[in-house]
Amino acid sequence: MTHTRKPAGFRSHVAETLRQAWPVLVSSWAGIAFGVLDTTMAGHASAADLQAMSLSASIYITVFVGLMGVVHALIPILAQQYGAGRLSDVGRTWGQGVWLALALSVLGGACMLFPDLWLAMSGKVEPAVRNGVAWYLRALIVALPATLVFRTIYALGAAVSRPKTVMAINLASIVFKFLFNWIFIFGALGVPAMGAAGAGLSTAVVGWLCLAAGLWVLRRDPYYTRLRPRLERPDWATQKELLRLGLPMGGSYLVEVCAFSFMALLVAREGMYVSGGHQIAANLAALCYMMPMAVGVASASLTAQAIGARDLPRARAMGQAGMAVVVVGALATATILVLGRPLILEAYTDDLQVAAVAATLLRIIPFFHLCDAMQCIGSYLLRAYKVALVPMLLQTVALTGIGLVGGWWLGYGPGAGALLPLLRVLAPGAPPGAATMWLMALAGLGLSAALLHGWYWHVVRVWERRARPKAGPAPAST
Repeated sequence: MTHTRKPAGFRSHVAETLRQAWPVLVSSWAGIAFGVLDTTMAGHASAADLQAMSLSASIYITVFVGLMGVVHALIPILAQQYGAGRLSDVGRTWGQGVWLALALSVLGGACMLFPDLWLAMSGKVEPAVRNGVAWYLRALIVALPATLVFRTIYALGAAVSRPKTVMAINLASIVFKFLFNWIFIFGALGVPAMGAAGAGLSTAVVGWLCLAAGLWVLRRDPYYTRLRPRLERPDWATQKELLRLGLPMGGSYLVEVCAFSFMALLVAREGMYVSGGHQIAANLAALCYMMPMAVGVASASLTAQAIGARDLPRARAMGQAGMAVVVVGALATATILVLGRPLILEAYTDDLQVAAVAATLLRIIPFFHLCDAMQCIGSYLLRAYKVALVPMLLQTVALTGIGLVGGWWLGYGPGAGALLPLLRVLAPGAPPGAATMWLMALAGLGLSAALLHGWYWHVVRVWERRARPKAGPAPAST
């Protein structure tokens, strides 16, 4: 039976979305600060360390984000259980998510053991850079179980409208990340300088500290103890439910991140300065992505809670509120990117050649972000309805077919040079291969956003049509 409640206005839905989104955003910025610290500190170490960090981070992110997407199937599942008032089920399902995260960490670690297979796409890579990549990834294999299990705590907090827990832990972790980066990258307190490999080691240390803090909160905070979060034996029925939603979600995450990861591997063909400039642009785009992602997580959680409570009008309203917040936020972010370009470059690197490349690529980033933000909110709202397979297929066509393959074809393949007239207008002086990859990635994101939003409204209409009471025979008069 559909729940009845006093209708709330659009402003109240926006306010509720913002209340849940801002801690997720701060938490996400704190998390992405790891990458910013690695990029800026490795960039100040040497151009070779920056390239090693760029390549190894691209490999790690490809693996981690794909696996993280599978774990994030917990968010809509837990949120619907929470909205329906099934609190004990929330705690039991979280524990099943922990088992899934541990199993995925084994798979992810195996993928990172052989960096040469990944680097084969990058052409000739200097031995010092190749060695840095190998050691960076070895350290992150150690970090992977902690970071994936911590993602189950993140999912639980988002699903039950308690995102400040992870926010507090992530904010504190920035201090430790900076400290351990300083020790391991540059060499301090008697520790030898490790360059890019030191960034990976610091991530591993901080990852396990964050997990310990998160588990402590689950055991001590009354808000969570009432859910009885517990680790029982693996339940195959629950694991199947998680995988049925999680595998296509992970596929969508993987398709999205491959636009960055394989771009970095291909751009490395143009040398370490172009690779470094691309890494700055990619890191900045990832930092900007945190805003729509945070709103997406908040909107998806609130929408899924409404679905669990069978309040479909509220579910629709929360989706509309999330879209409105993302549009305004994306326009504000794009404005900051345009006006703050000189300060951004100064913060990222001292190398004038790297900065010159990055400056040309940053001309594309505001447009890239606008399309990225809209496709992000579309994908998250679909996940609230436990719809993940069709979005994954749509994103694969748009982001991989148009963005990645199209970028390679026109940037480094048979069609190389075809977009040069357009690039001279949009990004004058940019390296042709890297700029073409960015331009085609932008086109892929625009198509993905259009397709995902079209499918979202189709799903909403189907759910609402099914919820309408079927017409029956007219009641007999009395």
